[in-house]
Amino acid sequence: MKVLFLGDIVGNPGREVFAKHVPAMRRNGEVDFVIANAENAAGGSGITETVARELFSFGCDVITLGDHVWDKREVYPYLNSAPHVVRPANFASEAPGRGMCVVDVNGTRVAVITLMGRTFMKFLVNCPFRALDVLLGDLTGARVVVVDMHAEATSEKVAMGWYADSRVSAVLGTHTHIQTADEKILPGGTAYITDAGMTGPYDSVIGQIKERIVARYLTGLPNKFEVAPGKATLCGVVVDIDETTGRARSIVRVQKD
Repeated sequence: MKVLFLGDIVGNPGREVFAKHVPAMRRNGEVDFVIANAENAAGGSGITETVARELFSFGCDVITLGDHVWDKREVYPYLNSAPHVVRPANFASEAPGRGMCVVDVNGTRVAVITLMGRTFMKFLVNCPFRALDVLLGDLTGARVVVVDMHAEATSEKVAMGWYADSRVSAVLGTHTHIQTADEKILPGGTAYITDAGMTGPYDSVIGQIKERIVARYLTGLPNKFEVAPGKATLCGVVVDIDETTGRARSIVRVQKD
């Protein structure tokens, strides 16, 4: 099974480049299953039901979210009713939505889990490592398990990779919007990358108009973020997973303009 996992989709440019490439990749048999982090897909911050449905119509199977999950309050009811939209599992149990979903892919059950790091992040969340233990303990019948580790600190992501090795098929980092070059298969068969990158405009600062971000650093004054216009790049990884063992065979970085 070939799983396409895409890093944070940013705004309309990110959705457009998704629509440009993903349907063709599916038609050509390059990928069997598509997961996309879309926490910045609606105007560069958060997600809406309309945007989520648009991504599903273009061939996304599961949407994962991160710390911007709550930016659009109108999406809260949708999170409770959308089985394939997954917010970080280590938020309080009272939070809208779910932290894991299980999808049937050509007869193979695939679990997708989202976890959020605690280092340098704005939310107080439960321990992602312990949360993973609980989820895996409750999980039955899904041999293929993909984890979106949404975190700022590279050390926390790397630690999660080693902690989950042999217990999940892949630990794939998101949040920093910069694709890293450390993709590997860990000794226990878990595919790992610290950050899958950003599906959005790279003539920017993490997808936002660069002049506004530079001015904010120079002056220390607040400045409204706005998604940068122009060409976007699709970034992520394709993970080839053995359906019978759940172990990853390979992980390959993807960049498409």
